[in-house]
Order: sequence, then C-alpha cells, then structure tokens
Amino acid sequence: MSDEAVQPAVLVERRERVMIITLNRPEAMNAINGDLSHGLLSAVQELNADPGFTAGVLTGAGKGFCSGMDLKAFSRGEDIGPMLEFVSNGAAKPLIAAIEGFAMAGGLELALSCDLLVAAEGARLGIPEVKVGLFAAGAGLFRLPGRVGYGRAMEMALTGDPITAEEAADAGLVSMVTPKGGALDAAIELAERIARNAPLAVAASKAIVRATQGATEDELRAIQQPHMRVVWGSDDAKEGPKAFADKRSPEWTGS
Repeated sequence: MSDEAVQPAVLVERRERVMIITLNRPEAMNAINGDLSHGLLSAVQELNADPGFTAGVLTGAGKGFCSGMDLKAFSRGEDIGPMLEFVSNGAAKPLIAAIEGFAMAGGLELALSCDLLVAAEGARLGIPEVKVGLFAAGAGLFRLPGRVGYGRAMEMALTGDPITAEEAADAGLVSMVTPKGGALDAAIELAERIARNAPLAVAASKAIVRATQGATEDELRAIQQPHMRVVWGSDDAKEGPKAFADKRSPEWTGS
C-alpha cells in the first residue's frame, strides 16, 4: 500500500495556540469528498473545544486551497453533510484561510466561512457552479455581496468566472496578498498575533463584528430553500457532474 493511500484527507497541527488545518487531497486538488468533509468538521470541533487554541488556519496541500465539491464523489452519493455544517456554523474561534493557487466553488465557500482570507499573488477565487448546472448553495451567494459588493458578486455568480487575489483584495474579500508560496506563513503569523490577545475579548469581538452583517443566514436560507429543491433536484443538476466526469460538454435541458 502506498503512503498516499493511507494519508488522512485532513491534517491537524498544533503551533502553540494556533491550530493549522490542512485539506490533504492534493492529487484531487483538495476537492471535497466524504472523508475530507468529515475530517474538516472534526478538526474544527477540536479547535472549538480545546482551550489551548485561540485561533486556527485553514489551508490546502499541494498547488491550491480547494477546487470545490468532488463531482465524482457527489455522483456516488458520498456524505458531505459535515462540510455543510461547517459552512453553516463556521468556527467558534477566529479562523484564517491561507489560499495558494485557487479557491473555487465549495472551496471559496469554505474560505468564506473563515473570518479572514490571506491569498498568494495570482490565486483565483470563484463560484463556477452555474457552469455545471448548479449554484453556490454553501452560503457563497449570501456572503459574497457583503465581501466584494453587489455588482462584483452578481457578476461572479452569473458568469462563474473567478477573480484574482489582487482583485479580491481591492474588493475587501482578501485582507492580505503575499508572494506565491507565502500565504500559509502569513496566515500563521496573523493567527499568532490574534492568539496573543485575550481569548474572551477575541471571541466577543468576532461575534459582534459578524452580527453587523445584514440579514441573518437563517432568513437567507429560507429564501434559498425553494430554489434548492428546483435546481439541485433537476435533470441539469445530474447532467452537469456526469458530463464533468465523462469529460464532455453538458447538454442542458432546463429541467
């Protein structure tokens, strides 16, 4: 058996008061399958529960952060429920996304579930789900307008085209752009700065800032739910992942 075959889909490292969580499917561009989904939620629950941690960093192994849902795993019916739980609730403690290469689709939604984003030069961030007959149902459509503005969020949602780290920083989505290869170190340094502060004050500050962000996500989910039933239950939602797996252009029916 190869070393790669036994590697867990999510790695956890302690760096004093900072937890480093690494999405560890580089051969699949860290796409979200059942194992990664369960491993990510388990790591975040450990971060939340361990009083020795004040902050965390979420990053990806290999060339990028996360390419989104593993469409082959989705077609097989693998359980990604734990990932959706993380996207819904985030982490109780400050969590920083360290992005190299790309954060696409569900990968960007994982990043948007973090409190701060650090990205390397040239990294691409986007929600291309419309290109495979779906839409960004992991709260990306809720959160992007408040992070990049209505116009840029609408363009990203409707075209599926990504923006660069530099464009994301100009829009306020990314708080720091680093040289290539430098995102993780910069995110750890930022987390260490946070971890030097009083944990209760940090937690309260995070909660209050998040509370200022417009409509509640429960209200937004109520708006989204009817669309979820129509779009995610459609023939097009089956055709998009199947066409991707078959390496062919999808044949949309609008049903």
